[in-house]
Amino acid sequence: MTGIAASSSSLALLAWSAGALACALSAVGLAYRPNRFGMAHQAMVMALSLTALWAAAGAFWGHASFAEAIAEGARNLGWLFALYRLFAVDGRHASMRPVRPLLAALAFAELVQVTAVMLVAGSVANLGGGMLGLRSVAVFHLLVSTGGLVLVHNLYGGASSQARLLLRWPALALAGLWIYDLNLYTIGYLSGGTPGILGALRGAMGIVVGALAALGAGAGSEVLRFRPSRAVAFQSVSLLLIGLYLIAMVAMAQSLAYAGGDFAEWTQLAFVVVCSVGAMVVLPSPRIRGWLRVTLVKHLFQHRYDYRAEWLRFTRTIGQGERSEATLEERAIRAVADIADSPAGMLFVRDDSGRLELAARWQWPTAEVPGEAFSAAAARGFESSGYIADLDQWRDGQRASGARIDPPAWLLADPRAWAIVPLLHFERLVGIVVLARPAQPRRLDWEDFDLLRVVGRQLASYLAEHGGQQALAEAARFDDFNRRIAFVMHDIKNLASQLSLLARNAELHAENPDFRADMLVTLRNSADKLNAMLARLSRYGASAIDGLEPVRADLVAAEVVAQFASHRSVSLVDSVPCEVAGQREPLEQVLLHLVQNAVDASTPDSPVFVRVSIDGMNGCIEVVDSGAGMSPEFVRSRLFKPFVSTKQGGFGIGAYEARELVRAMHGRLDVESREGLGSRFEVRLPLAEAAQLLKTFSDKDKKVA
Repeated sequence: MTGIAASSSSLALLAWSAGALACALSAVGLAYRPNRFGMAHQAMVMALSLTALWAAAGAFWGHASFAEAIAEGARNLGWLFALYRLFAVDGRHASMRPVRPLLAALAFAELVQVTAVMLVAGSVANLGGGMLGLRSVAVFHLLVSTGGLVLVHNLYGGASSQARLLLRWPALALAGLWIYDLNLYTIGYLSGGTPGILGALRGAMGIVVGALAALGAGAGSEVLRFRPSRAVAFQSVSLLLIGLYLIAMVAMAQSLAYAGGDFAEWTQLAFVVVCSVGAMVVLPSPRIRGWLRVTLVKHLFQHRYDYRAEWLRFTRTIGQGERSEATLEERAIRAVADIADSPAGMLFVRDDSGRLELAARWQWPTAEVPGEAFSAAAARGFESSGYIADLDQWRDGQRASGARIDPPAWLLADPRAWAIVPLLHFERLVGIVVLARPAQPRRLDWEDFDLLRVVGRQLASYLAEHGGQQALAEAARFDDFNRRIAFVMHDIKNLASQLSLLARNAELHAENPDFRADMLVTLRNSADKLNAMLARLSRYGASAIDGLEPVRADLVAAEVVAQFASHRSVSLVDSVPCEVAGQREPLEQVLLHLVQNAVDASTPDSPVFVRVSIDGMNGCIEVVDSGAGMSPEFVRSRLFKPFVSTKQGGFGIGAYEARELVRAMHGRLDVESREGLGSRFEVRLPLAEAAQLLKTFSDKDKKVA
């Protein structure tokens, strides 16, 4: 018990000392801002100083001493005078005549109380057992506290909107100070003594008064607002309700216990059980939570929504992507439903005929949606008006003025259907979200409409972008298909040219046995190329090469040149034995492209040279012509672009296919060209020995890793 008393005494000393320091600092700070409270400036400094003196007296002589009681009287007189001067902030001190008699009466009551304390000084040990125990003295304290609160209410309630911004801080400080005194002296009056803990901690009110006065004296105090978040307000009120519930349980249990006997004990137990079961049933209810949320938003906040929190949640829901199993359409429904506290929803998007069809559901599997959910006329109505429909208005026959839409009958017949939100992108209707009725029914207001309209436009842009990406993906698939067909036609065109040339030569040299032998070889090669082309049809690009193997580049180049034997300008001018890593057929295809392009770009009598050489660890095959040549801009931006050709009837894919095949063999295709002088194409492929050596080193590195 001694330890508890010592701890209580230390806590009281700390509370009173901190209160004195806070008020003293606040008084000093306010003294250096003489224009803050206008005519009430000096009165505020004096009242804060007297409050600091009161708290210091409580710290040095104790909270139930005569010195503290006399200092309290001086404090109250100081604040009453400050109140009168605060009425002058907006000029009401001259017009509010009833204020003066009330102030005079309260000042007289305080003087009587102080005089009574001074008269009985020394006759009792302390006020805790003496004066505060006298109910007549406690009545004077209650009178001053109650009258002071009435004046504070009149000060703030009757002030103009601009004056309130300045008066709210001293009004709040005085309200806190006198509410505490009102409770303290009420308990003292009823019990006949001073409450120990409340009296000991009373000095802490000096911290509250000093802090609020300092806030009011600071620059920019007019724009300060207490804006608790929705989550904090909801949790705080929830804790308050839980506390009230516990207090009610304790009070009821104690009242039943006063009845006495076994019956009272059983009644008390039954009451506790019933209340506990009722709490477990009621508190988890979505309807109760919804009602509490709506009530708090209506009475505690200027706006229904915390826009920052709503937008962050909206962005998080939409951006879940691969981390969520839900599709974009389902996430879009949920993003809108979460804002309006709706438990479910449906998304309808436009089809090719302009009607709206069901695209996705979110937690609404029971809705019976017809094949034609919204007619084309209804879709055009939502598109032209952008109207957000509250379906309860239509059900009650209160169709909104100016609304040029009619919700479908099947939707009005569904009692869960609550609201229709159109999704507009550049004034074009992308879709519609239908929201289900929340657990706590309410009517949509202007703030709901504004937020849902903005969210609908943002969602429409996401859905439109998603649709555009799907269209691009589909176009890419068609482009890939067309490209493959173009490659096939290009290869068939080359083979057709060779067979046509063979047919013309057959008319002249059909009787020649050597020609017939060459013709059979050419026909066999053409058939092999057709089969190889069919095999490559599904694997152009990097996947066109299954694996690399040693290939004699000089022999392949010689065979390609031999196929142009009838064209005297194509010749193999230099060739060294060169074995590269690649595949024979793709390499032959590349050289056929390059030589054919060189022949097409040159005049009939212009030479085309093919050269095979070795440069370091690479084998090089050059195709050089002296034709028209190409500009640097054409080489940079158009030469290797598919379906761009300068030749009449050309497909524009020969150079592109050649480069892709060379890259698939881990090589490089270089180009040098000058307009009017000609072009040089160089195929560089790694030598077979070098490729094998690099593969060996790579395998060793993998084993070490």
